[in-house]
Amino acid sequence: MIPSFSRTPNTDVGQRNEVVEFIKAWLGTALAFAVLFSGSARQRGGLQYFLSIDFATILLLAALTAGLGVILHELMHRVVARHYGATAHFVANDGMLVISILIAFTGFLFAAPGAVWHTGYLTKRQVGLIAAAGPITNMVLAVLFLGALAAFRDAGLSRTVVFGLFMGFQVNGILGVFNMLPFGPIDGAKVLNWSAPAFGVLIAIAIAIAFGLPRLLGIPGIF
Repeated sequence: MIPSFSRTPNTDVGQRNEVVEFIKAWLGTALAFAVLFSGSARQRGGLQYFLSIDFATILLLAALTAGLGVILHELMHRVVARHYGATAHFVANDGMLVISILIAFTGFLFAAPGAVWHTGYLTKRQVGLIAAAGPITNMVLAVLFLGALAAFRDAGLSRTVVFGLFMGFQVNGILGVFNMLPFGPIDGAKVLNWSAPAFGVLIAIAIAIAFGLPRLLGIPGIF
């Protein structure tokens, strides 16, 4: 899946147009997830499938769910970093965006669409809170998508809307768990470095949302 990194900026970060950087990451992520979720339909349709209404629909749903989840994740890193007085900018990883789209054709997706680069003095606690802001955002989004699915399951929603809600929950649920893993530059490692209790609580909540909440709401078959 998609890890989130926060790094010390290089010399040209402040010169980038952040709106353009976010748009590149959003569109690239949406396209990668659209390829991933198109699955067997893509394989049956060949290259012509990518010009079909079906793929356009999946691409739109991916932009509104997966793409939005990734962008809001990164945006919250930046918001919290700036709240603590750091200079923070998001920069898209163009190479990894292309690679993620290609990998998605294999039925698997691992990509780093970009990173929030920041500079300035930050305490260990502040770094931990900046890191936690991203996964927490995905957890909240996962709950919202699943809540909407549960609330309107008897309302006769179209298959397209239901599929979009499932996609939104799946992607954000997985992002919430994955980004709390305590490895390397992933957010969970920074949270653990700040506070083991905070890390334990957050990863437990992420797992409960992704794997326990669907069963509690009587919505099986998501994972």
